[in-house]
Amino acid sequence: MGQYQRLLLIADRNLHPSPAMTRAEALARTCGAVLHVRVFADPVPVVHVWEEKTDDASYQRYLRRYRRWVADEEQRLGDLGIEATVEVVFTTHPLPDILRAVEDLKPDLLIKDVTLEPALKRVFITPLDCHLLRECAVPVHLVNQARYGVPHRVVAAVDPFDPATQISGLNDTIIRSASAMALQCDAPLHLLYAYDLSAAFNGDAPLVGGGWSVDFVEELRQALHMAFVSLADRYGVPAERRHFIMGLPVPVISEFVEQYQADVVVMGTVHRVGIDRLIGSNTERALYSVPGSILAVR
Repeated sequence: MGQYQRLLLIADRNLHPSPAMTRAEALARTCGAVLHVRVFADPVPVVHVWEEKTDDASYQRYLRRYRRWVADEEQRLGDLGIEATVEVVFTTHPLPDILRAVEDLKPDLLIKDVTLEPALKRVFITPLDCHLLRECAVPVHLVNQARYGVPHRVVAAVDPFDPATQISGLNDTIIRSASAMALQCDAPLHLLYAYDLSAAFNGDAPLVGGGWSVDFVEELRQALHMAFVSLADRYGVPAERRHFIMGLPVPVISEFVEQYQADVVVMGTVHRVGIDRLIGSNTERALYSVPGSILAVR
């Protein structure tokens, strides 16, 4: 039995082939999973807005395009040996409809292409992808690119130093999810900890001569490394696949993905409130800078 039994693909609303579709089809074939394909498209355009009327011929052409696509996709997926359902949902607010589909279908994984939004727009409007990271009840696989159908290299990005991840057991969830995908795809699992020492010096860190004690910094680094090693030992990750790298998480992860040609980075999301929610998480920021794909788990 495969790691995933039901997959939900949020297909491109323009009905174009996409990296997420490639990944979803490959995982469905590898796992023998049922693939639910959903397109959340704009409602039929209103021709005369002031009269709230539509041109019937245009309306029928609009519907025929989607009906033809649904039939073609069902035939194509069936020819690939994939058990699938394909539907189009017309909506102006896709988020609640997507969350409703998740609730109804109960997929093991939601798969969607990353929607690249301009930085200025993201300041004022939270993108759909970020809403899904925060609100979706199941793991969300957001695909930037898919060099291969099934991943060839999976990375679990952990943080043993963050109290939130320790209390919630998020690190364990990240590793288990990454291990499950790696096992299903016959891919090596790498463990990555990008540690940023600057956070430790906010507050009551010891100061020596207006700076930080070299001994203190080294002791802290060793403590973080021991926590990382302990986590890796617990899950049997080989030494050559353990990566303990100093730096800000998102740049380190992005560079690591480039260097190792990693296909999927598994990261965690935690509930945030106040200013933290406005700023966003490392996982949200990684969407727009990590060249591979993100698998976000709660």
